[in-house]
Amino acid sequence: MNDIFIDVDYAQMYKHGQQIGGDVFLLSRNPESDQIVCTLSDGLGSGVKANVLASLTAHMAHKLSFSPMDLTHSAKIIMNTLPVCKERKISYSTFTIADIRHLSLDDIRVNLVEYDNPLSLHFKGSECLSWNREKIDLMREGAFKKEELICSHFKLEVGDRLIMFSDGVTQAGLGKALPLGWRLDGVKKYAAQVIEKNPGISSHDLSLAIVQKANTLDGLSSKDDITCVAVYVRAPRRTVVVTGPPFTKDKDALLGEKLKQFEGKKIVSGGTTALIVSRLFDKKLKVDMHCWSPDVPPSSTMEGVDLVTEGMLTLSKVANVLEAKTPTNKLPCDAVKKFVEILQDSDQVHFIVGTKINEAHQDPNIPVEIGIRRTIIGRLRKALEDNYLKETSQEYL
Repeated sequence: MNDIFIDVDYAQMYKHGQQIGGDVFLLSRNPESDQIVCTLSDGLGSGVKANVLASLTAHMAHKLSFSPMDLTHSAKIIMNTLPVCKERKISYSTFTIADIRHLSLDDIRVNLVEYDNPLSLHFKGSECLSWNREKIDLMREGAFKKEELICSHFKLEVGDRLIMFSDGVTQAGLGKALPLGWRLDGVKKYAAQVIEKNPGISSHDLSLAIVQKANTLDGLSSKDDITCVAVYVRAPRRTVVVTGPPFTKDKDALLGEKLKQFEGKKIVSGGTTALIVSRLFDKKLKVDMHCWSPDVPPSSTMEGVDLVTEGMLTLSKVANVLEAKTPTNKLPCDAVKKFVEILQDSDQVHFIVGTKINEAHQDPNIPVEIGIRRTIIGRLRKALEDNYLKETSQEYL
C-alpha cells in the first residue's frame, strides 16, 4: 500500500425546494495507473433539466479524461459538443476537470481544465497559492460572449489541497448578506481560516464546512445548487481487521505480533480470535452494553484494540451495509455501526484472516448469508473498493 493517500470528497446542497440537483460530481480512481479524475459540472438552471445537462457533460468529460487523448483537446471536444442556449446565448453546462496522476512518492501532477466555473483554489497548509493558467479562446456559433477554456498544470505535495466549487458557493448571499455575493476572495479567506484552525481537517469536513457556510449566507434557503469538492494529499489512515483463529495454534504469537506492530486502528472480529488476542496482550475483555441492538451481539472493549465484535454474523451485516451504501445515521447504535464508521473513516484496510475451520459455520441450518469467512471478506473488500474507493489488502494465517 502507498505511504501517501489522496483524499477526495465533496459536499452538496440542492437549491431550496428542489429534490434533484443541477450540479453533478463524478470521481474515479484507476489503480493500475495511479490516476484520479474529478469532474464537477453545473447545468444551466436547476432541477431535472439542469441535472440531465450536467450529467451528460460530466460523464462525457469523465470518459475522455481516461482516454489517451490530451485533456485540453478532450475539453475542446466537449465544448464543441455542448449546445448553446438559444434564449440566454450561453452554454448549457459548465465544468471543471482535475486529472491527478500519482507518479511517485514525491511526484503528484494535476492537469486542470476549467470552463465557466469559479476558479479552483490550491492551498499549501492554510496559504493559498497562485499558479500559471493558460486561456484558450473558443469561437462557438450562437454564444453572445467570448468564451474561454482555462488550462493549467501544477504539482501537489503532502499537506496540499485543491478546492473546486460551483457558482452556488461564490454567489451565496448575493443581494442579502453580501451585495455582490461571497465571491472567490470570501471563499478563499474562509477556507484558510478553517484549515488554520484544524490543519488535519479531512476533505469531507472541509467541503461540508464551505457548503454550510454558503447556505448560511443564503439565509439557510439556498438560491442555487451548492457543491464543493476538496482534494487533500496526506498520510493514509489505516485499519487492520483480524478475524478467525490461525490454522495452527503455533501461529497465534505471529498474529499477536502483527497486531501489535500495526500502526492504525485495530478491529478484532470473532469470539475465539478475541480470546487469543486477549491472552497474547494480557488484557481483559469487557462487554460494552452502552451501544447495542437486538440484531447483533454487543461489541466488547479491550485495551489496545479499537473495536471487538462477534464474528460471522457481524461481518455479514457489515458487508450488507457497505454493499447497499446505507448511511450510518440510519443504522442502529450497535457493533455494526461502529464497524462501518471505522472502515469508512479509513483509507487503507488490511484484513488478517485466520484459516482454521469452524465446524459450526458448515451447519446447513445456519442462514446462507453468513457464509464462509473468506467469502464475506471478499464481499467486504469489493464493497470498500467499488463503493468507497478504499485501498484493501489481505493475508491468511
